Amino acid sequence: MTHLTQVNLPYELAAKLRLRDSYDWHQRAWECFPGRPRDARDFLTRLDEKPEGFRLLIVSPREPARPDWCPADDEHWRTKPIPETYFGRSRYAFQLRANPTKKVTALNPEGSPRKNSRRVPLRTREMLLAWLQRKAEQGGFRVDPEKVRTTPEGPERFSKPGACGTHTAVDFRGVLEVTDPAAFHGAFTRGIGSAKAFGFGMLVIAPIK
Repeated sequence: MTHLTQVNLPYELAAKLRLRDSYDWHQRAWECFPGRPRDARDFLTRLDEKPEGFRLLIVSPREPARPDWCPADDEHWRTKPIPETYFGRSRYAFQLRANPTKKVTALNPEGSPRKNSRRVPLRTREMLLAWLQRKAEQGGFRVDPEKVRTTPEGPERFSKPGACGTHTAVDFRGVLEVTDPAAFHGAFTRGIGSAKAFGFGMLVIAPIK
């Protein structure tokens, strides 16, 4: 059973918890799944800023536990299972906050490819829509690229022990049509694209009658 959890934190509490970047939120989200220090991450998150504070969404295959840093009331913590029937529609309005990238292979002086490649962000609308269409085909749905809104949100820097980095956020919004229900459900639960541990890749969907 897939669960959807919503955590609402006022700015004052987020500041007290020293939630400064996506890695800090990543660490706090793990605290909703205690007793799993060596497990592979199997949940997705999405963070949005609201007038009253931050909203953290979590999609997970098991019900999370409210951590001590989150107040124990419905205003701050809500979790519920998503019924399987929710995924039985053919069309959904969707929103996707993603980190669209492509691999670039560096070359040795003699022209042979190096073992290590790096990812660079996609910049143009054409490249972003082509990326989304590839991911949609893999994820069991299709979109009309002319009706998809793409909004670049800029770089997001983070730091963690021994390393730092940058992700480039892009917000996609539009309507999708399901072509393969099983693959679509998998895309919803596993996420789309890279940097899922840092709050990217969650499909937010609403059925269209």
